[in-house]
Amino acid sequence: MIIIKSRREIEIMKIAGRIVAECLQLVGEKIKPGVKTIELDRVAENYIKKNRAIPSFKGYNGFPANICVSVNEEVVHGIPGDRELKDGDIVSVDIGVIYNGYHGDAARTFPVGNISASAKRLIEVTKESFFKGIQYATSDHRLYDISYAIQRYVESNGYSVVREYVGHGIGRSMHEDPQVPNFGCSGRGVRLREGMTLAIEPMVNEGTFEVRTLDNNWTVVTADGKLSAHYENTIAITPEGPEILTILAGEINE
Repeated sequence: MIIIKSRREIEIMKIAGRIVAECLQLVGEKIKPGVKTIELDRVAENYIKKNRAIPSFKGYNGFPANICVSVNEEVVHGIPGDRELKDGDIVSVDIGVIYNGYHGDAARTFPVGNISASAKRLIEVTKESFFKGIQYATSDHRLYDISYAIQRYVESNGYSVVREYVGHGIGRSMHEDPQVPNFGCSGRGVRLREGMTLAIEPMVNEGTFEVRTLDNNWTVVTADGKLSAHYENTIAITPEGPEILTILAGEINE
């Protein structure tokens, strides 16, 4: 069942989203060669709790950390630990918070030091694919119009979209209906409605779309060992169009 949110509920989700966006910015500023991924987790935990919010991921289905930190070929659900980031790595950081009973969820992929031109392009295409998709996040479109736009842009740039993991509705629960694939046929899926809140999250691979899960039963990696990038925001569908709830002023044009 898709839960339509009131304006009051969306305003609360905007606060949750702001905390997520600020936390991502803070964590991003800490990313450099020699930093352990667990240090990023601690920075995020402290910031989230300072803002009277709760980390969404900690304990979710047994997940052991506050945020997901996925390096290079790791697609999603990387567990922070003693791994030190190295010059040339790329690192995807996924953060969720609960504020006053409502969730915000977003992800970014950051460069570590000096990265290759190909890695930089992967990050840029992944981010841009999100914005291509939300052009269709209006009440005169269907859900898979978003999916198709993301897939078309990603594949036109020579990359692939992950099929096994998708975006989702979000609100009082972190994962609500509907699922939001990053692939599909336009003109299909549920009719979008004002008040729907969605976490749209392209996961884009340099090579094959196929993935596998490591022995820790969490970390998802590309099947061919090539790089992956992740870009996610929580949005609300409003009469004025899609409103991004997890982004800071000026970030769109960075």
